[in-house]
Amino acid sequence: MTKVRSLYLGAASLLLAACLVPQTYVPAQAEQIAATVNSIVITSGDVAKRVNFLKLQRTKGNLQQIAKQQLVDEVLERQEIIRTGTSVSTDDVDAAFARFAKNNNMSVQQLTEILKRAGIGAEHFKAYIGVQMSWPKTVQARFGGGGMSNDEFVAKLKANNGKKPTVTEYFLQQVIFVVPDAKRAKITGKRKAEAEASRKSYPGCDQAKVFATGFKDVSIRNIGRVLETSLIPELKESLAKVPVGGTTATQVSSLGVEYMAICKKRQVSDDLAAQTTYQTEDLDEAKKEGQSPDAKKYLDELKKMNQVSIR
Repeated sequence: MTKVRSLYLGAASLLLAACLVPQTYVPAQAEQIAATVNSIVITSGDVAKRVNFLKLQRTKGNLQQIAKQQLVDEVLERQEIIRTGTSVSTDDVDAAFARFAKNNNMSVQQLTEILKRAGIGAEHFKAYIGVQMSWPKTVQARFGGGGMSNDEFVAKLKANNGKKPTVTEYFLQQVIFVVPDAKRAKITGKRKAEAEASRKSYPGCDQAKVFATGFKDVSIRNIGRVLETSLIPELKESLAKVPVGGTTATQVSSLGVEYMAICKKRQVSDDLAAQTTYQTEDLDEAKKEGQSPDAKKYLDELKKMNQVSIR
């Protein structure tokens, strides 16, 4: 899920630059039915917001038709996400929205205002984020992990003359300043400040549990071995800048406020490293094409099973 989360947020990376350039946005019109999925109605207003979003992404073609089809697909995906219980949480979506704002050097309030002026709106963008984060989990639950077969692995090795790629292997620890759901709005800011300040005195992985006792409601989780190829781009980039024994910047999550520490790292070139590298390459290629074969097959099935009408 986390890999794909980064991928789909990256699809909107032109947002800030585009908002600074004069655009012709589709204005809101009297609401009309643009499409239906079973009993769910997609209005002309929904389509207008998506058209504006497509313009920011520099999408080419018949934007009205592309917008309608995207929204129909998302309704089908959202219904299946709900049915299978594979949805990410509202907190996860809000955190992704906040990271997107931060990556574009904006506050959440500034991003919200830009989306409003662009004729998109924060809620439309968050709905988009939620589906893009959840749908890969739904596909994985249906088709499994999609691991590479031995024959595929051997073929990849042969294509690379038997040379296995070298990747960085991390042993990570997660430090979590827990924030109960009931107190999230009230104390998250304070907990974030505490977590950020604690990084200066973090003693390293071996002493972390003793270190945690000096704070209230702090949890230490040993993540263990992680290959860089399995990390989301943001975390991969952050860890690359951190020395052994150091920590990443804090971030708000569904658990509270957390940061990662590197216990040790090394360069490895074994079968597991090679396989994860090849799988990541295959996923990246699938991303360029829009979606994985399993996701396309799943969505095609949903279109046949449900009543869809596009006007």
